[in-house]
Amino acid sequence: MNQVRDRQLLALTAFLQLEKRVRACTTAEELAFLMVNDTHMMVTYRQAAFWRTDKGTIQALSGLVMPDKDAPFTVWLQGLFKKRLETAEGQALAPLSAALLPAQEAESWAHHLPANAFWVPLKRPGGEIVGVLLLAREEAWGEPERQMLEQLSDAYAHGWAALTAGTSRRTKWLQRPRRLAMGVAAAALLVMLLPVRQSVLAPAEVVARDPVIIRAPMQGVVETIHVQPNATVSQGTLLASMDGRELTSRLDIARQQRAVAEAELRQAQQQAVFDDKSRAQLAILQGRREQHMAEVAYIEGLLERSRMTAPRDGIAIFDDVGDWEGRPVSLGERIMLVADPKDAELEVQLPVADAINLEPGAEMEFYLNIDPSSPVAASLVRAGYRASTTPDNITAYRLLARFGQADDRLRVGLKGTAKIYGDRTILFIYLMRRPLAAMRIWLNF
Repeated sequence: MNQVRDRQLLALTAFLQLEKRVRACTTAEELAFLMVNDTHMMVTYRQAAFWRTDKGTIQALSGLVMPDKDAPFTVWLQGLFKKRLETAEGQALAPLSAALLPAQEAESWAHHLPANAFWVPLKRPGGEIVGVLLLAREEAWGEPERQMLEQLSDAYAHGWAALTAGTSRRTKWLQRPRRLAMGVAAAALLVMLLPVRQSVLAPAEVVARDPVIIRAPMQGVVETIHVQPNATVSQGTLLASMDGRELTSRLDIARQQRAVAEAELRQAQQQAVFDDKSRAQLAILQGRREQHMAEVAYIEGLLERSRMTAPRDGIAIFDDVGDWEGRPVSLGERIMLVADPKDAELEVQLPVADAINLEPGAEMEFYLNIDPSSPVAASLVRAGYRASTTPDNITAYRLLARFGQADDRLRVGLKGTAKIYGDRTILFIYLMRRPLAAMRIWLNF
């Protein structure tokens, strides 16, 4: 009697220790390894395997750290688990042997497993099978061992459910009917076929429309800039002046040469009355006087033009006074612009990589950097035929657009982002336009 009680106490102690070790597992892989190797504390067996239903794979094999999924034994065992779970017998805890299997599977059983096995499904409280533990040995299984495995399967199922709770949603998704997955795929396809309007974003700047260009009237040095950048000017306002010291010296010399020519002409005219030679020199001296007079007039004109004035009312547009004062310039070099601040247009630099088909009149929205919450409407007037390199070293097309209506916020020089609308296309082309272009270049197609 005492020996029976001692065996029962030892079995109970082993069960409690094993249950404690189950609770100490921190990962599903650790628990699976424990089930196939440490169940030997309760019942004897030669081989063990654990199948997890959420992934449909062999998770652990006794004596192995990681099962080889491509091994013949693993492939055969996976087929056995799948077929068994599809039957009513596979839902209950029961002994299993080759005699209970079809002839073909029974022959394979003899090559891979001992004669007798025990099928131990692990079930959630609702009856859902989360895994199956298979124990195999040569000896037949008795009723006491069946009862012990039934209790042990509850502990294993509880631990496995706790450790795989995070994957339950993914498991349910994988177990949904195929028609639902096909419905989702069809819905995604329909969404990709929805018509959408193409649009791109590009940097933009408010520029003057039809500005007057103030150019250097001659080759020389800019002496003084008389206005500040973006200053309001009226017609006739002095904007800039060139260094005129060289011209003044040339003018003085030219005037002296004109005076000498006039004196020589008068003397010849007086002598021409009595002297035939002097009379013959009159035409030459008169031409020389006219030459010097023309030279004086030319230099006086240069001096006058060296003082550049505003040809119209507007604002003077240039970068900085210090950039121009004392700077040598060539004939015709642009110094500044004079433009009407209310007569502005939008200049957009559209990168080549983002270029789409645009027609004159295409709609735009201009988001000012100073007020991006309220866009200004504009429409495309002209698009550049060739791309050029911008100051930011980006190859882009130059677009010009007109604003739909006057806006007090628009001022020449303000920058922002333009959203340009193009033709309609399907959503798939809209999303995959750049990847498809890159793939076409990569494949040289």
